[in-house]
Amino acid sequence: MADKGKGKLKLLYILQYLQQHSDENNPVSTETLMEMLREKGIECERKSIYSDVQTMRDAGFDILRVKAPANGYCLTGRTFELPELRLLMDAVQAASFITPKKTEDLLDKIGTLSSAPQAKQLRTVIGTPHKSKYANEEIYYNIDTIDRAIALGKKIRFRYVKRQLDNQKCGIKLKEKEFTVSPYALIWSDDQYYLVSNHEKYDNLMHTRIDRMKGVQIIARSARPASEVSPYPNGFDAADYAAKVFHMFSGEVEPLELRCHSSLLEEILDRFGTDVSITKARHADDFTVQTEGVVSDGLVSWLMQFSSRIEVLQPQSLREKLRERAGEIFALYE
Repeated sequence: MADKGKGKLKLLYILQYLQQHSDENNPVSTETLMEMLREKGIECERKSIYSDVQTMRDAGFDILRVKAPANGYCLTGRTFELPELRLLMDAVQAASFITPKKTEDLLDKIGTLSSAPQAKQLRTVIGTPHKSKYANEEIYYNIDTIDRAIALGKKIRFRYVKRQLDNQKCGIKLKEKEFTVSPYALIWSDDQYYLVSNHEKYDNLMHTRIDRMKGVQIIARSARPASEVSPYPNGFDAADYAAKVFHMFSGEVEPLELRCHSSLLEEILDRFGTDVSITKARHADDFTVQTEGVVSDGLVSWLMQFSSRIEVLQPQSLREKLRERAGEIFALYE
């Protein structure tokens, strides 16, 4: 029975070693596998390694025997390819709401999805965490608690921390305020992670950054239906909402009509998607787009970066906001 048990362990040890140490450029030799097994108290012959590898192949594992760059076995067909792991690592590295410590932990965990040589290659390209990363280690607990609250249809209570100038000490101070809200969705926007919710005192949506939240807890009261405070009667549509909100400023969703210079086609499609209505304008270098968006200070700021290359045709209220903002800037530099 002991030998039978070791036989089962032998298969697992070989598979585990191939997962951790082999890839197309770093095959593992039969001698290396035999030495690894001896260190674990399992003696075996070369032909038993061949048999074990074939058993794993029959079970669906993509194990190749190669002769170059060296003779040996390698595990291919992993869940994630190397470029996909690069994307995941870059996303973690770029996310400012992930703390430096959690960034390192996540990069190490993502590395285990490849072979050790590949993980080393990935980490040599990744730099140190950006200086703008935040230090709130509660963010992972916040995400888990909020997810559970949304699934249960319950409200949450938390303390929200904002940084303010301390005029007496000529520095920065922290101010906390408690909120009780109905949570609807978590949205990653503009390199920040936000909770979209409804404050129990109002009839609209509010956005709060996850990294600024502390002491998040679920309370027994049922959350307010999203249909009462949003245009979504059948459940909150996070993807549609994120496409219409600019810089996470809340406001009313209104029809937009914009006249844009042809050089901005990519920016318009990236922002509003490819299902918008686009028509040729009178001027040869312009086009008109009809879509929807939340009319807010965030939309005004987004539009102003394009200067005269975008003109708002509708709604009139947005034209007025842009005129006022432009007047304020002109007065500042006059």
